[in-house]
Amino acid sequence: MQRIKKGDQVVVITGKDKGRRGTVLRVDNDGGILVENVNVARKHQRPNPNANPPVPGGIVEQEKPLHPSNLMLFNPTTQKGDRIGFKELADGRKVRFFKGNGEVLDT
Repeated sequence: MQRIKKGDQVVVITGKDKGRRGTVLRVDNDGGILVENVNVARKHQRPNPNANPPVPGGIVEQEKPLHPSNLMLFNPTTQKGDRIGFKELADGRKVRFFKGNGEVLDT
């Protein structure tokens, strides 16, 4: 089970986007996490008229993945980033919970 999943609200804790909040768009197999409107880089795109559909040239802004150690899950009750723990419920399900207040994420 992963600590951060697609659709989670996260807060960036280090780097140039420190303090910014966003939704997880994708979690890569190599550990990279793509967050909406965070870690945006400008890429110089060469035009390719042979592609289908044709790709126009120019400067394109795109989100780049972040390492999970630079992110914390956003806790809506405390309005801050919080650490995540795992516990097993009485019915045998393994769920994530916030360590700050013990609230269960996965229902």
